[in-house]
Amino acid sequence: MKKPFLSIIIPAFNEAERLPETLRKINTYLSAQDFPTEIIVVENGSTDGTYTIANDMQGEICCLTVLHENRRGKGWAIHQGMFKARGEYRFICDADLSMPIEEIANFMPPVELSAPIAIGSREALGAVRYNEPQYRHLIGRAFNWFVRILLLPGLNDTQCGFKLFREDAANAIFPRLTIFGWTFDVEALFIARKLGFKIVEIPIHWHHHPHSTVKVLRDSFQMGIDLLKIRLNDLRGKYRADA
Repeated sequence: MKKPFLSIIIPAFNEAERLPETLRKINTYLSAQDFPTEIIVVENGSTDGTYTIANDMQGEICCLTVLHENRRGKGWAIHQGMFKARGEYRFICDADLSMPIEEIANFMPPVELSAPIAIGSREALGAVRYNEPQYRHLIGRAFNWFVRILLLPGLNDTQCGFKLFREDAANAIFPRLTIFGWTFDVEALFIARKLGFKIVEIPIHWHHHPHSTVKVLRDSFQMGIDLLKIRLNDLRGKYRADA
């Protein structure tokens, strides 16, 4: 099988309702491209039949691979998807498709050539948010303030669910991951900088969906703990290039 130019990795926890439409939209977009692609859905711990539905869609979408993991956590799903992916570029894509899939072109060559890691940003110049409740926006900005102070100065939106990693960056970063919940991407980007990989933020059009699986208060507390864990891991030398 020809090596894909692009792998799209979709973490899917209890996404039975949204996943079929998302996969069809992605497949329609990819079918119009002139490079080989693959879609990897990683279902982990769902209770609503997500795995069965995703599996059934392999007959409709030829480039689709479905993985099942018992261990929960968005970071774990991405971790496993990155190991399975074969693409020269590997794109993390939320199952709600809150960013139009057509905007993926802005993350990759020939449009974006300046960095091995490109992350979707709802804060970069030109980005637009649609229908986001004010309280969620404020909580997100407060969390990002802590991220910038403690770990990643200069990055204004580390939590957007759309990120592209070049193959060499993905292979260097994700084996070092230690956090497998919502804060995995902060750790991944922190590791990226420790290893010398440049990161750019890509402004996107982002649509809030009310059925998010993030529980703001509970998850925000755990994410704060995770930031301290990342800092401690760094002090212990866990992210060094020779570690």
